Amino acid sequence: MTHIAIVSTAELWWDIVPYFVLAIAGVATWWRYKYDKFGWTTRSSQLYESKLLRIGSPMFHFGSFVVIMGHIMGLFVPESWTRALGMSDRVYHLQALILGLPAGIATLVGVGLLIYRRRTERSVFKATSVNDKLMYAVLGCALVAGMCCTLLGTTAYGEEHDYRQTVSVWFRSIFTLDPRGDLMLQAPIYFQVHVLIAFILFALWPFTRLVHAFSAPIGYLFRPYIVYRSRDYAKKNQPMGSRAPRRGW
Repeated sequence: MTHIAIVSTAELWWDIVPYFVLAIAGVATWWRYKYDKFGWTTRSSQLYESKLLRIGSPMFHFGSFVVIMGHIMGLFVPESWTRALGMSDRVYHLQALILGLPAGIATLVGVGLLIYRRRTERSVFKATSVNDKLMYAVLGCALVAGMCCTLLGTTAYGEEHDYRQTVSVWFRSIFTLDPRGDLMLQAPIYFQVHVLIAFILFALWPFTRLVHAFSAPIGYLFRPYIVYRSRDYAKKNQPMGSRAPRRGW
């Protein structure tokens, strides 16, 4: 009876907690956008130091972009779809290892450089809040746990355990309002730890500088070019702003 009670409680955890996390993330993001628009920013510290930032920031952003794309493919795309495209399980796990692991390492190195920059640069360190420190710690743990899942799940358990039959199905069941917590109990412990850290990260997300991800400057790719002219040039040629702006990309 005790064993049954423990299993039921564990299943209940994986069934209910995701909705709490989604509620916190959704409500907090809405509240911050409505009442803290001036705080909706990365609080850039580029003026204090730029050399390390020029290296660490691109590594973190481009690496995390590949990591996110990998998670979307692994969690949202059913296994039957990849098989229908002719991709075997071995090829799928191999590409996850070849692409996912370098992307995770690049992201982790980028985070490490940004942390080192904040710790060693006096002005940047003074501009670092408690939320920033907590965010960096949880983000680093999530990256390490994710790479452990990639290594262990691909090399040691690639044939015996396929996370697309447990973790991915459980993840999609959350959005269909039919959670399958029992599937998460079948996943190895390192997958469970990774998901638990992800819960913490998403719950913290609206309260940190990571919230700026929801304001990605997509319009930047399509806006007109910005042309800077001196006042002398404007006086000699034509009134400023009289020429129609050229389109961007």
